[in-house]
Amino acid sequence: MFARHTLTGLLPFQVSSKEERAALVRACTDNLTAANQQTQTPSTGCRWTFQITHNEHVARWYHQWLDGTSPITWTIKLILTIAIALILRRLTHKLITKITVRMAEGTMSERLRERTRTIFDGSPVLVSERRRQRAETMGSVLRSISSMIILGAAALTVLGYFGLDLTPFLASASIIGVAVAFGAQNLVKDFLTGMFMLLEDQYGVGDVIDVGGAKGTVEAVTLRTTRLRDVNGVVWYVPNGEIKRVGNESQNWARVVLDVPVEYDVDLDKVRTILTETASALAAEPPWDEIILEDPTVWGVQALSGEAIVVRVVCKTAPGKQADTARELRERVKKAFDSAGVAVATFKEDTSAA
Repeated sequence: MFARHTLTGLLPFQVSSKEERAALVRACTDNLTAANQQTQTPSTGCRWTFQITHNEHVARWYHQWLDGTSPITWTIKLILTIAIALILRRLTHKLITKITVRMAEGTMSERLRERTRTIFDGSPVLVSERRRQRAETMGSVLRSISSMIILGAAALTVLGYFGLDLTPFLASASIIGVAVAFGAQNLVKDFLTGMFMLLEDQYGVGDVIDVGGAKGTVEAVTLRTTRLRDVNGVVWYVPNGEIKRVGNESQNWARVVLDVPVEYDVDLDKVRTILTETASALAAEPPWDEIILEDPTVWGVQALSGEAIVVRVVCKTAPGKQADTARELRERVKKAFDSAGVAVATFKEDTSAA
């Protein structure tokens, strides 16, 4: 009878000998006659206990104190279930906290990269704040999810101890969950987008981003919204689920693209020489020598019209420093043109130009 039993069709319980079968029957059934014992089926928990320990006394103890329906048995089950759930929850939270603390500290390569970045933007507090905020947000989400799963499973287990039929409850909970998810789909979308955004580190506190409808410096990032402040001081609250694309001007490096319109009959070689010397002199002077990452380059004629010729000069800068560099370069180009007698022309931009 007990030679093979399958738990939910997956886990086999194999008792190899008649002695073990007899021990299982004695341990996991009541003190009845032999005939009545053969008609009783040991509980799954008792079979698990006997199969793991191969000890009749341990299995008997389990059957006496945890298989019964007396108030004492229910109380022991309730205490054990709650205790196991709380211990598991605490261990899970400690593990998540340990992982998020390590995320907040960063790996050696991340610390080296961010230390290099702080040389350019001068904001080590923002760099560490960004990493800390991302780690704390992910830790909070993971702790909440683990708590809901562990405590929810414990609650269902306790309800099962009292003989409640959980099928209607689970069916009702599923229907309510679907209704709530449908009504709050935008909120769920915001949270999921925020989670992936944090995991992928698309942007963080201190970055200058363009999300389409708003552009500015990121002041705070949560799972639901992103708060940024534009150049006019206006604070924008953007739901993460509404962000379809993000342009980040503060990652790795940036580029200054300066288009200089000059008179049509000007000597282009002279203009190219002036622009090259002016930009190179800027790149060699402190503090610009640390901000400009590569030698500036004059790309050449960018556009032509009957009134002007547009010459483009570019230089690669540290992230977030392209605007300051462009202002300084414009001022120096203006002074160099005045000294060389080169006039800046009026130019109507051709939208078809690349």
